[in-house]
Amino acid sequence: MAVGILNNVEIKGIAGAVPDNVKKSEEYNNVFGEESVQKFINMTGVKKRHVALNEQCASDLCYAPAKRLLEKLGWEPSSIDGLILITQTPDYATPATACVLQHRLGLSEDCIAFDVNLGCSAYVYGIWLAATMINTQGINRVLLLVGDTSNFGINQNDSATAMIFGDGGSATALERTEGKSLKYFLKTKGSGFKHIMVPAGHARSRSKTNLEGSEYALAMKGSEIFTFSITDIPRTLKSFMSQYNIDKDEVDMYIFHQANLFILKHLSKKLGIPMGKVAVSIDRYGNTSGESIPLTLVDALGNEESKEPIKLLLCGFGVGLSWGGIYLEMDRSVCLPMIYTNDYFTGG
Repeated sequence: MAVGILNNVEIKGIAGAVPDNVKKSEEYNNVFGEESVQKFINMTGVKKRHVALNEQCASDLCYAPAKRLLEKLGWEPSSIDGLILITQTPDYATPATACVLQHRLGLSEDCIAFDVNLGCSAYVYGIWLAATMINTQGINRVLLLVGDTSNFGINQNDSATAMIFGDGGSATALERTEGKSLKYFLKTKGSGFKHIMVPAGHARSRSKTNLEGSEYALAMKGSEIFTFSITDIPRTLKSFMSQYNIDKDEVDMYIFHQANLFILKHLSKKLGIPMGKVAVSIDRYGNTSGESIPLTLVDALGNEESKEPIKLLLCGFGVGLSWGGIYLEMDRSVCLPMIYTNDYFTGG
């Protein structure tokens, strides 16, 4: 697997935003039946989610925390050398939504800006990519934005997906800092690409006609994803931790992709760590795709003012199939409080 250490890079701030529009799982009692909904809640842990308004895009939910983060850090927009947006729900097929955000945030024309299409592993891959950029001459500050409005492409009559996904966005500020480092691993298992996918809507289906509406909705094979999550993920994490002598008991908090509560409990058991060290946000935000890790960090640490360091192990896994992990130490005060917003860009 791709594994290594990235030196001279530090996370200076993390901010997150979710729509100020809450949908409770019980609202689906009349669709799927009260017994089925309660069974879903018990299995996944999802009691409510924040769902974007029709006018809101992932870019809007990334813009708000990015703006707040720049203000909090006192960073001039002109000082940002790179902007990465990772999303599977961009504003447009063309152009890259990162270009729109570069404009909205008032960043310099000298700023590198581009999109990346990744799902559940997005944040880990994004941290690696931003840190790699910072290790390039002339790049000192990078904004990593990760967000999705997954409910845009959900079949509301599919009990497997209708109640699970929440919408949100995040912004992470990374800066070149001598003496700081992070450890990472990244993996891909493309043979499972059909396990989570939207079959239609792009080039592979461009010549087909009379496609059903369901072909444009997210389809998920739950049993395959569950098996992958409780076998490949703990095995890779154990190997990674062994390679770098990371003592599981010395890790202060484990931040896993918020797939569902059942999977989080299995990961805790497989890794031999107490659930008290596993941060959980899925009960209030749902599965928020690639931004679930930063949103969970913000949820857990957003009101901390202490500069006391905290050791974190982050792990994202899912659609692709793709997964990765980051081990780092940062100040508890790095995370800002959660933003709740229904704002959207009217100039698009």
